[in-house]
Amino acid sequence: MRITGGSSGRRQLKVPRGFAVRPTPDLVKQAIFNSLGDRVTSARVLELFAGSGALGFECLSRGAASVISVEKSQRHAAMIRENLLAAGLPVAAFELRTQDAFPAIHQLAAAGARFDLILADPPFGEKNVGRRSQSLSQKLLDEAALPLLLAPGGLFVLGHTCRDTLEITAAWREVKSLRHGDSVMTFLASARLPPEPITSQEPAMM
Repeated sequence: MRITGGSSGRRQLKVPRGFAVRPTPDLVKQAIFNSLGDRVTSARVLELFAGSGALGFECLSRGAASVISVEKSQRHAAMIRENLLAAGLPVAAFELRTQDAFPAIHQLAAAGARFDLILADPPFGEKNVGRRSQSLSQKLLDEAALPLLLAPGGLFVLGHTCRDTLEITAAWREVKSLRHGDSVMTFLASARLPPEPITSQEPAMM
């Protein structure tokens, strides 16, 4: 796995072993950031279910003002710190919170934090034909405090599998969706904030 663009483009990242982490593939990352374009520059970014930290590092490499990454595993958090230094990214612009994503969301909302981008690609849920999704991605959509963290014009980019059909709750408005193999990245805006268009610089994933 590597950083795909920006000042640290092509730098390799270590990935935790085992099935607890499912790194976002490089082709998927490229499609996400091609779609985001200049939105990343000077953005305040929140990365949930950080895993290896790859999405947050991609943002820093592409000029984000700050990144907060949330990862509850101590082992994975240690690797995130190693990757930050190995990639030569600005340490002062990065904060790592080693805790569960949902308490972190509530704490950040209570502190009045606001983000231009929220990125989350949690472990995939199970196939859910005939029933509502029980996945972490659905739980993020159901979390009432999460939309409060978006700044005006902000976007929430959420990963899930195509076999996991999500219910887009009333708090969110779907902007676009990208698919690559089993992976789907859905771009969402807060339904309470005015819409802002999003354009792609390159063709979407197939």
